[in-house]
Amino acid sequence: MKESKPMIPHTVVPEANISNATKVVIALGGNALMEAGTPPTAEEQLRVVKKTCENLANISCSGFEMAIVHGNGPQVGRLVLQQEIAAAAQPDQLPAIPFDCCGAMTEGYIGYQIQQSLRDALRNKNRNVPVVTIVTQVIVDDGDPAFQNPTKPIGRFYTAKEAKKLAKEKGWTMKEDSGRGWRRVVPSPKPKRIVELDSVKRLWDSTIVVTAGGGGIPVVENMDGSLTGVAAVIDKDLAAERLAEDMETDILLILTEVENVYINFGKPDQKALEHITVSEAIKYMEEGQFGSGSMEPKVMAAIKFARRFPGKKAIITSLAKAIDALEGRAGTVITMA
Repeated sequence: MKESKPMIPHTVVPEANISNATKVVIALGGNALMEAGTPPTAEEQLRVVKKTCENLANISCSGFEMAIVHGNGPQVGRLVLQQEIAAAAQPDQLPAIPFDCCGAMTEGYIGYQIQQSLRDALRNKNRNVPVVTIVTQVIVDDGDPAFQNPTKPIGRFYTAKEAKKLAKEKGWTMKEDSGRGWRRVVPSPKPKRIVELDSVKRLWDSTIVVTAGGGGIPVVENMDGSLTGVAAVIDKDLAAERLAEDMETDILLILTEVENVYINFGKPDQKALEHITVSEAIKYMEEGQFGSGSMEPKVMAAIKFARRFPGKKAIITSLAKAIDALEGRAGTVITMA
């Protein structure tokens, strides 16, 4: 008879009573969902999400009360592409669903993977904290200048002839993308208000909430108070900052691929920034130190949070260094002074 191995006891963490804990909103970067060079499948994404949730569970077990915001750019782009291909093949049987619904679908399935994986990771550490996903609507201003200048590329590449036809038939804005072809672009308006904020507040003290996924589903508020979805993408770091402001959290933690924000990034004299003020961050941004599509939105969100709460801080770091950064040993900290 084969001898059974003894059970290895987990560190027992008491049932959650986290209302007095340090409050943090965590914005997950794309590397927390997918790894470069791997197949873009739901199964591969789940594998990466499970690894991510081990880190998130460790943050919870370290005594932090948190909500989680994630991106969805590649996922919504692939879903839109699936819709286009299916509708082209069988327009009567498989009509394409609207862009805002694609955003809602990706927010739902990414949230599902996070809440399932994080629940398992917490359970394995004997941490009794519920995890829920809220499919979140975020109000944007239909007068936002972004609607006059769409910049966010989504979906597949087209020839110039195809792009012209789609612009005429569907009213899409099409732009040439770095010599690779033409793509549909959508606006990226600023988040004004989180519709489900009251529900997040009710859950906050007892539950880890996954919310505003992909920046939230952009909606405009009509004169009668009803909401209408729009074809747009909200930056997830700015949505996380909006949530952190509304919840008056202690920290806004923005996780990405690198441990620090850098100046002169990729050059021989590159320098990791450890603690900078809002004025220093603005100066570096005006110098063009941060890529407009990569680090700049993260720094902008950090600046906005630090300005709103002069005694609090925003942190930008990697997922692997999250706890070290929260405890002051890693990352780039941005404060008002």
